[in-house]
Amino acid sequence: MKRHALLIIDMINALDFAQGAKLLASARPAAQRIARLKARLKPRGVPVIYVNDNYGQWRSDFRQVVAQCAQDASLGAPLVRLLHPEDDDFFVLKPERSGFHDTPLPLLLDRLGADTLILTGIALDVCVLATATDAGMHGYRLFVPSDCVASETPGRKQASLKLLRDSLHVDTRASRALTLR
Repeated sequence: MKRHALLIIDMINALDFAQGAKLLASARPAAQRIARLKARLKPRGVPVIYVNDNYGQWRSDFRQVVAQCAQDASLGAPLVRLLHPEDDDFFVLKPERSGFHDTPLPLLLDRLGADTLILTGIALDVCVLATATDAGMHGYRLFVPSDCVASETPGRKQASLKLLRDSLHVDTRASRALTLR
């Protein structure tokens, strides 16, 4: 039997870098679709895991990261408001691009009994791709809904989706195609 987990990667984000505004433009529609996907999956018992960069704040915890990124001055505040974690959601802070690298994510997924991961978030061509690659090496089935991920440019997004499909054999259909079987 498949046991799914929804990973929301780096959507709690201040976007305080040179191309932040560019990424926000493509991340907003993805965030709306992620919110709908979360609302559809969570009542069906699918655990939600926020896999988020710690932004070099080694003494912070996830709640501090959320609070900092939700401030009105934060470019990413609209994303945080839309995807604000709920009390029963899980979280993993990551020090690098992959959600698996030096994090407790593999242990959490094992304890949850997950064997199929639904990866969403930003940036597809960096952190989502790195997490997908590592997840594949850990033996997980993967679904990366094309409408729930974003990159700074459409070209980078399309190239990453093609790589996921062609090289890693990942299902990249839109989120509406996801069935829990």
